[in-house]
This record gives sequence, structure tokens and C-alpha cells, in this order.
Amino acid sequence: MPPRKLREPSMPPSMEKVKGERLRTGWTTGTCAAAAAKAATRALVSGVPQTHVDIKLPKKGAQRRVEFEVERCELGDSWAEAVIVKDAGDDPDVTDGAHLTARVSWRAEPGLELDRGEGVGVVTKPGLGLPVGGPAINAVPRRMISYSVEEVLDPDERGVRVVISVPGGEKMAEKTTNARLGIVGGISILGTTGIVRPFSTAAWAASVVQAINVMGAQGHKTFVLSTGGLTEKAAMRLLPQLEEVNFVEVGDFTGQAIKKAVHNGLERCFFVGMAGKISKLAAGVMMTHWTRSKVDNELLAEITAKAGGSRELIEEVKGANTARHAYELWRSAKLERAGDLLCRQAAENLTEYAQGKLEVHVILVDFETLDPAGSSPGALDLTTWSTA
Repeated sequence: MPPRKLREPSMPPSMEKVKGERLRTGWTTGTCAAAAAKAATRALVSGVPQTHVDIKLPKKGAQRRVEFEVERCELGDSWAEAVIVKDAGDDPDVTDGAHLTARVSWRAEPGLELDRGEGVGVVTKPGLGLPVGGPAINAVPRRMISYSVEEVLDPDERGVRVVISVPGGEKMAEKTTNARLGIVGGISILGTTGIVRPFSTAAWAASVVQAINVMGAQGHKTFVLSTGGLTEKAAMRLLPQLEEVNFVEVGDFTGQAIKKAVHNGLERCFFVGMAGKISKLAAGVMMTHWTRSKVDNELLAEITAKAGGSRELIEEVKGANTARHAYELWRSAKLERAGDLLCRQAAENLTEYAQGKLEVHVILVDFETLDPAGSSPGALDLTTWSTA
């Protein structure tokens, strides 16, 4: 089978297009926290509750400013509090509608002190690029909060304390991988561009990178990528000797995970998935979202032929609607070798993408039973799976 050119993962444009419809972008928790902090600071300095606030996005070169409506703004004797409601656009984000709240108060010492309140997590493990014991507010949001406050006052002349909270954030965090990464008590304040792109691309990619960083910081050498909850369940069943932190729901960001793993010195990768994602990896596609890449039916037909499929089966696979359809055709024809060949091709591509610096194993699982339906050479020998 001729080698296939690997395709780099690419981030989508600011407006995604699905089935001809434009999807709205939204704002990260970091952007909303910075806006709330600036509104509260301005209220504290002026003594006037704020109704609108504008902030600068963290983009290099030409700076873009955006304006937000302040949901609530209150003043006390030496403090002010402001709330910005997060709009995630058309992204299915668990924090959509969250009330990002900033309370700003005077402090005796100069400087800006940043802390967490209700619903913002605390860091308990290394590897996130944040101090253990500190608030789970990432580097870019920290900078955004700082420069947004500094647009109102100079903290070196009069110090302030900024506390970011998210009512209900602890409940929201249950739908994320925060606990696995060592973030407890609430959500993370995230964002690198300030903008949420549809399908949680920014947030999911960031969580994947964080997960790999945590493993590297803790000295783990083996990691397991899966594309969702079902495949992760299968992976955990196959590799029960590994800790929960070793498993990452990678979604469409396999390429980013592989690069980050190499950077962190990890050594062995398992990819456990179903036919669709593995087919794309076998075709050299590292960003596997369905709106940006299609299954290569010609590749699946080549694999069918190499596995010994009949001429009729090869033609059926060429006309398959999806990779799952092709897999079902293989299963009906009892062409078990096709799954192995598919996994082998995907493993070879991932190894090449890692520049040979990772030992890569790929396992295909059945849609219904979640049992292995194919694997790259030697992969199942390293698992607990048995046909007995």
C-alpha cells in the first residue's frame, strides 16, 4: 500500500460552516473573567455601577476590542463586584450561560493579587503550568485580567485584589476532565485567543494539551487516546493496569496530543477508537472532525483487497456511506484481517507523525460490543483482552 501524505491538523476559521449554516463564535471564560474584572475595577474607582465594558483580546499585532453588557454590578465600602454572562455562541460548551463574577477590593500593598472564589478550581497536581494550590486560571486569562484592570488603574500605585468566581462551577466541572487533571472544586478559566470556536475546538484542544502535560510532569510514559466516552470505556477495560490520568478523550485532536506527548518525553501511545476515526488516521488525517475531512473510500477498498476480499466486496466498500458501513461489510464477510490492516496503517502514520519518537499501538473496537475488532501488530499482547 503506497504511503499517504500526513495532513497537519488545522484549526477552523472564526465562523464554522455546517450543512450550509454559519455558526456563531463565542467568548472564553478567560475573556468574560477579564471583562468582569475591568467592570468591577472601574466601579470601584469611580463609585458608579457599570452597565457596559470593553476589553482587548490577546491577539498579536492589530488589537481587537470587544464590548460586553454587564449583567450585574454592585458596590460596597471598599469593594465592587461585576458579572458577565458567558455566551459560547453555537458551541456546546458546559460553561455556556455561566456567570463569570469578579470582586475587586483595595489592598494595603501595591500590586494585583488574583485569587479564586466559588466555582473556580484549585490546582492540586503539577504539569498545568500553574502553581499547585493556586487558582486554575490559565496564563492567557491571567494576562487578560491584569491588563484589563491596568486600563483603569495602576496597581503599583494602589493595589487591588481580584477574586474570580463562577456560581455553579463545581457542578459544571463534573462534565469535564478537571478532576483527572488534578483541578478540584470548580472549572478552569481558559482561553488562548479569547474566542470560543464552535464544537469546543479551543477548549477541547486545551484540555488535551493539559492532560498530556500532567502525565509528563508526573513521570508517566504510557498514554491512551480515545475519541469519546464509549471508546475510553473500552480502553480502560483493555488496560486496567494504567491510572485514570493516563487516559485522554482526544476527540479530533490526535495530532496535537502526539506532538505534545513527544515534547513531554512520553514513550508509548495506545489509540483506541472506532472505524471512522481510525480510517482517517490511516489516511494520514490528524484533524478528524467530520466537517473538515472525509473518509477515504479508496483506502478502505485497498485494505479490503489486501485482506482478501472478493471483487464484489471491494466494490461495495468503495460505495460505502461511512467507515462504519465499510466495517459492517467486513464484519458480514468475516474479513477480520481488514481491521488489523486498517490499524496497522494508522499506527504507522502516527509513528511517522511522531518522527519515530513514540511506540504506537492502535486498536479498533466494535460499535456494539466494544470488543477489539482489529489491532496493529502486538497491540493486544499488551492488554488484558482474551477471547476465552
